Amino acid sequence: MQPKIMMKKKSISASKASLVLFLCQMISALDVPLDSKLLEELSQPPTITQQSPKDYIVDPRENIVIQCEAKGKPPPSFSWTRNGTHFDIDKDTQVTMKPNSGTLVINIMNGGKAEAYEGVYQCTARNERGAAISNNIVIRPSRSPLWTKEKLEPNQVREGDSLVLHCRPPVGLPPPIIFWMDNAFQRLPQSERVSQGLNGDLYFSNVQPEDTREDYICYARFNHTQTIQQKQPISVKVFSTKPVMERQPVLLTPTGSTSTKVELRGNVLLLECIAAGLPTPVIRWIKEGGELPANRTFFENFKKTLKIIDVSEADSGNYKCIARNILGSAHHVISVTVKAAPYWITAPRNLVLSPGEDGTLICRANGNPKPNISWLANGVPIAIAPEDPSRKVDGDTIIFSHVQERSSAVYQCNASNEYGYLLANAFVNVLAEPPRILTPPNKLYQVIADSPALLDCAYFGSPKPEIEWFKGVKGSILRGNEYIFHDNGTLEIPVAQKDSTGTYTCVARNELGKIQNEVQLEVKDPTMIIKQPEYKVIQRYGQVSFECIIKHDSTLLPTVIWLKDNDELPDDERFLVGKDNLTIMNVTDKDDGTYTCIVNTTLDSVSASAVLTVVAAPPTPAIIYARPNPPFDLELTGQLERSVELSWIPGDENNSPITNFVIEYEDGLHEPGVWHYQTEVPGTQTTVQLKLSPYVSYSFRVIAVNEIGRSQPSEPSEQYLTKSANPDENPSNVQGIGSEPDNLVITWESLKGFQSNGPGLQYKVSWRQKDVDDEWTSVIVANVSKYIVSGTPTFVPYEIKVQALNDLGYAPEPSEVIGHSGEDLPMVAPGNVQVHVINSTLAKVHWDPVPLKTVRGHLQGYKVYYWKVQSLSRRSRRHVEKKILTFRGNKTFGMLPGLEPYSSYKLNVRVVNGKGEGPASPDKVFKTPEGVPSSPSFLKITNPTLDSLTLEWGSPTRPNGVLTSYILKFQPINNTHELGPLVEIRIPANESSLILKNLNYSTRYKFYFNAQTSVGSGSQITEEAVTVMDEAMASRQVDIATQGWFIGLMCAVALLILILLIVCFIRRNKGGKYPVKEKEDAHADPEIQPMKEDDGTFGEYSDAEDHKPLKKGSRTPSDRTVKKEDSDDSLVDYGEGVNGQFNEDGSFIGQYSGKKEKEPAEGNESSEAPSPVNAMNSFV
Repeated sequence: MQPKIMMKKKSISASKASLVLFLCQMISALDVPLDSKLLEELSQPPTITQQSPKDYIVDPRENIVIQCEAKGKPPPSFSWTRNGTHFDIDKDTQVTMKPNSGTLVINIMNGGKAEAYEGVYQCTARNERGAAISNNIVIRPSRSPLWTKEKLEPNQVREGDSLVLHCRPPVGLPPPIIFWMDNAFQRLPQSERVSQGLNGDLYFSNVQPEDTREDYICYARFNHTQTIQQKQPISVKVFSTKPVMERQPVLLTPTGSTSTKVELRGNVLLLECIAAGLPTPVIRWIKEGGELPANRTFFENFKKTLKIIDVSEADSGNYKCIARNILGSAHHVISVTVKAAPYWITAPRNLVLSPGEDGTLICRANGNPKPNISWLANGVPIAIAPEDPSRKVDGDTIIFSHVQERSSAVYQCNASNEYGYLLANAFVNVLAEPPRILTPPNKLYQVIADSPALLDCAYFGSPKPEIEWFKGVKGSILRGNEYIFHDNGTLEIPVAQKDSTGTYTCVARNELGKIQNEVQLEVKDPTMIIKQPEYKVIQRYGQVSFECIIKHDSTLLPTVIWLKDNDELPDDERFLVGKDNLTIMNVTDKDDGTYTCIVNTTLDSVSASAVLTVVAAPPTPAIIYARPNPPFDLELTGQLERSVELSWIPGDENNSPITNFVIEYEDGLHEPGVWHYQTEVPGTQTTVQLKLSPYVSYSFRVIAVNEIGRSQPSEPSEQYLTKSANPDENPSNVQGIGSEPDNLVITWESLKGFQSNGPGLQYKVSWRQKDVDDEWTSVIVANVSKYIVSGTPTFVPYEIKVQALNDLGYAPEPSEVIGHSGEDLPMVAPGNVQVHVINSTLAKVHWDPVPLKTVRGHLQGYKVYYWKVQSLSRRSRRHVEKKILTFRGNKTFGMLPGLEPYSSYKLNVRVVNGKGEGPASPDKVFKTPEGVPSSPSFLKITNPTLDSLTLEWGSPTRPNGVLTSYILKFQPINNTHELGPLVEIRIPANESSLILKNLNYSTRYKFYFNAQTSVGSGSQITEEAVTVMDEAMASRQVDIATQGWFIGLMCAVALLILILLIVCFIRRNKGGKYPVKEKEDAHADPEIQPMKEDDGTFGEYSDAEDHKPLKKGSRTPSDRTVKKEDSDDSLVDYGEGVNGQFNEDGSFIGQYSGKKEKEPAEGNESSEAPSPVNAMNSFV
């Protein structure tokens, strides 16, 4: 379809936005710099920059503005066509064109009629380089006709029957929005049983007694004209018959078993099925031979409407709706065909060429049916346009060869089919321009030594110039690795040195000319801090100084800034900033911190820091400090409506200066007895001007403050009642949050009593849906803090404002806040769920985020449900325990820890909003690889013989894979618990017992046992066992133990030991007086005595107590020297060597020695004699 032919009214535009082409978007053989001065000088064909939409519905009560803006050099002129013929603007007094613009203004408000200007308009922008044209702009005034008068009979319906209330709204432009309400302007509740169809009719699947009413009213809202038309109320009366018969589903709409639907690519496909039946049928949708597209499918109107957004040709097919209740089902098949208005594959783009160059314009579009491509030159079909020998048309491509300046033109590509068209302008601009350098001459560049230097040489020319750089006036051309030459003409010196300073010349040349430009480069010395601040410790109330001495380039002016803890220095006269230092006088604890010296120049910056630590000063004589006494003699003067002056006399400071006074007030009218903070002033001030609010009964009191604390409050001042006024402020913390999917709860913090400014405080609550051209809806409520708006769409933004008012008037206009109506459960499950198994116990899950519009609430995150289906090694199922992991925000992946190896798992993902969880994604199955097994469940060793042991074991409780074998390791243990050589045996995985043979008799063995999978060995279990002893040795031991001589010998030995014990006790009890009685008295109860009788050495004993037991295993040296034990009062302390002995009567023999010694045992004799108990043990 050509752009100058009127389109049929049924055609649908594929693009609702005008095509805007800018110079910066062009593909060209030349790059034109976006330099404003250059662009003003270069010739350029016209480019349409702004135009009205193709289908332009206007308000018939307002002036019609048809936009057409374009740019070019020279500036273009504009003309218009209407319905394909020239539109002479000068002959119509109601039509004007804006200056320096092609925009038309049709004056309707001063007598014109919008209907007279219906038609198809097209704008042309033309200059000496070509002509660009706009789309065909179809102008139609909006219409909101009245409802035709009709007499509506009451509907009498039997309970359980179906019912359809027809709306049949008047045909408007654009079509109206339909909704049903009652006489109280409340939306009628809808449900699975009662709902509104796409055509506006109200459908009852079955009527109930509560449906009886006389005010079913259909409303049509025409948004363009902001009018609402109302149908006559419809009366419904439901009569009951017993019993109410249940009925299987029957489709109310659409009728029949099949229907067809055509939709355009990119639009929204809406399919509807509404059924009658009792109980109320449930609707389900399927696509025959395929699945409904994920993330683009939505169900509305209680699943009676299937909505697929952004449809494409792949969505064509048969869609079946199934209505079902307990008695049966009904279905309907809708055959959907998706066509497509033309859409761009490659739109033509502007082309800038030099004389003699080649180029192409490409225009490729697709659609269904495939669009027809046609070309125009300067708005004229190319077949009848003036010939250009450099131009050749080849279908969707125009090829240019050896162009000349006269080849400049604007070409239009039109792609059209029966459903619409696309029109794109693209110019060919042939320029012959000598070189120009856009960088200012003698521009100065300054850099720090050892840093890069970039010298600009922005240029333009056609043909494209060549760029060369020189240093100095007569220097040679710059080449080599020490320079980098950029395509935009910039010269880069990667590491500039002091000798890089100088004049650099850029030369640009093409066949039309040559130009050069000089720039200056100065390389500066870097700035350095040669004396940095140092760490300081200073006593409280002392003085400290930090140095910061710098060295810099003499041509740069440095600035020094001091910071404390990375912030500005306190505004305190104690801080003195000098040229090279910072001094702090009378240091306090608050001065503790990090101080930083920062040196800045225009080219670089350096810094250095040091820490200051403040310590306590030496103690001083104690001075008693106390809180100040309260102020007194409060007086109010200069009373005005909004202010008053308060004065007072301070109380005693109590050795601590008063730092400030705090003024508090009491509102005796609204909150008697409650004191509020008003303001505070410095301690040197005793009067203050106070700002007051209307309608408040004020009393004031003053509190003095010093470093010790606050004084008691002063006595209250006299009362002062201010006059009433409008509220000064509006409620704060205004919020809009829905509690249900169809409401909006507006809350705010109410004004306090003194903020009301007068009696009769109320609030004006206003709201309107955001981004919808709606009027504000307002209601005035009492002094509350909440209002609920019902019947709202689910989770849409609303503009909200709450304004205070009282008996005297309104507060200032409040600011708007954005709230949202109530959330509903998300509609769509996350798609493209993928699982990547990292190892046997860890997996990573990915998913695609759901579209935000389907969340129907604030996105809180995603939940991953996963559970173990079965172990792959056992093939046994168990109780499924689902685990849940939550991932906050719009996260699209997460880790699943703590998995069991070699197991099959399932998972699904759900999106979560403030209302709850959305549907689950299809279950995703994944498997974990094998791991190492747990230890065998048990290891038993049975049937020991002389040379064999039988081992039995249980398989691991957690195989974590396929068992490949068992590993048995064992080694002997001797009497000293030393381990012998280790033997390893590999056992097949299907075995559960093993007989080990060829072992040593009467030997203890230690066993180590573990299982293996292909991954590796699991943890081991250990056990010990002993083979039985040799039978011959066992029999010999039995024979000796049963011989009579052995029994007799044992009895004799026992008798001998008994006699020796008796003699020992008798001798001990007969002990006489010692020659050294004093020492005995001093060292009573000798504890350890060596006694010799018949060459038998007895064990040690003590008489410190009457019946002390013998010490088992005590030792006495063989040379009869006394060995000291633990007791400090043993007789050994009195002598040494062999001199310390007893006679038969037990008296002590020998003289005391001055020193005792311990001598080691000699010879092969035993160094110790066994006690009687040990002697008995040796024979047993």
